[in-house]
Parts: sequence; structure tokens; C-alpha cells
Amino acid sequence: MNRIFLSLAMVFVFFTLASASGRTVLYQVDGRDYEGYFVAPKARAPLVLLIHDWDGLTGYEIKRAEMLAQLGYAVFAADLFGKGVRPTAVTDKRQHTGELYQDREKMRRLMKGALATAKARGGEVGNAVAAGYCFGGAAVLELARSGIDLKGFVSFHGGLKTPPGQDYSNAKGEILILHGSADAAIPLKEFAALGRELETAGVAHEMITYGGAEHAFTVFGEGRYQEAADRKSWRRFKEFLAEKLR
Repeated sequence: MNRIFLSLAMVFVFFTLASASGRTVLYQVDGRDYEGYFVAPKARAPLVLLIHDWDGLTGYEIKRAEMLAQLGYAVFAADLFGKGVRPTAVTDKRQHTGELYQDREKMRRLMKGALATAKARGGEVGNAVAAGYCFGGAAVLELARSGIDLKGFVSFHGGLKTPPGQDYSNAKGEILILHGSADAAIPLKEFAALGRELETAGVAHEMITYGGAEHAFTVFGEGRYQEAADRKSWRRFKEFLAEKLR
């Protein structure tokens, strides 16, 4: 099953199963409409801000949000592309991610706007971790560099390069990098370079690689999905959340 049909199926299944607790949230940032997904298993649950891959907020992120809710976490799955913008063609995916890579301040505003939206719905933003997949992993590191005070930042097979003129001098909260050693899109030299940056900046961090895991190794149904790496990285993610969130 390809990613498009899998995502559509997940949207239907998980919106159906999660209707009692999770819900679509329409919100605005800079006067533009965005459509996220919020789920909270109980009042005052620790919060995870979840950032999507380069195809926008789809059933994949909804499934991950529901998995986290079952563990007791509130989750706001943010939308960084805009209401109804869920690109399927590679050219469109590159366009939407490229626009945000070229406008880092906008990327930051979108994530901070998502946090504000989560807070307005009872999300505990003072007791929160941000996590993202692929493009979302790169976005989470952008949020960390902004200096926002969260408990931690987690990147699953995300982009690791630091843009020119940026550094981690203002970063707060521990950074967890979960990466595939066989990732051709983001090679190990970039992984090592980030490790040196974080060490130089004195930022608490942990970086793990999974042998044989390619880019997008956690994405169910993808040809590059690797069950062992997905299982191990999810287990470490759960441990990290338990360590950081009250």
C-alpha cells in the first residue's frame, strides 16, 4: 500500500476511533487558517506538540497522537501548511517545505501559534515536549534553537543541518535525536556535525542511530519502514517523555 492510500485509510479509521476524545481544531496564525488535531485523555495531562512530515498532517500523525494519548499524554498535532493543504506530489511537498525552510521566522511562528492553540484548549504548555518526523524533526530543532522553554525536543529521522547564522546557544530542554544509520537523505556526517554543535553549546542531548534503518524508518506501510528501529525508537521516546514530563 502506498503512502497516499495508507494516509487516507488512517484518517478514516483514526478519526472514527478517536471521535470521543480527539478532534480537529481550526485555528489561525498570521490571519491564515490551519487545521490541527487535539486529543487529551484527561485534564492537565502532559503535552506533546507533534509536527508532521512533508505531506502535511495526515492519518500517520493522528495515529501517533492516539498512541500517545493511550499512554496518558495530551497531543496537539500541528498544521504547518494551512487548512486543506496536504500535498501528495513530491514537487508540491518540496514547495511547501521549501517555503518554510526559506522563512524560518514563519516556521517558528507557526509552531508557537500551535502551542498557543493547545494552551487555549487546556494543553499544559509548561509541561510539554515537541516531537516531529522527517520535515517535522527539522522543524522541532528550529523550535529548540528559538529558545522556547519546553522540557525536550525529539527528532525522528529529521533534518539535522543548522542554517547559516543560527546556533543552539539559546536552546532549553534536552534534545533527543533518533536516526537511521542508512539514511541517504541525511547522512551520518550531518548527525556527527550536530553532535559537535550540541556539545560545544553545552546542550543536554542524546543521539541514537539504528543500523540498517533508512530515512522514514518509522512510517508504516512505506518500503523503507523498519519494524525493529521503529519499535526501539518508540520505546526510547516513551522513556524520554516519562523522564521529562510530570
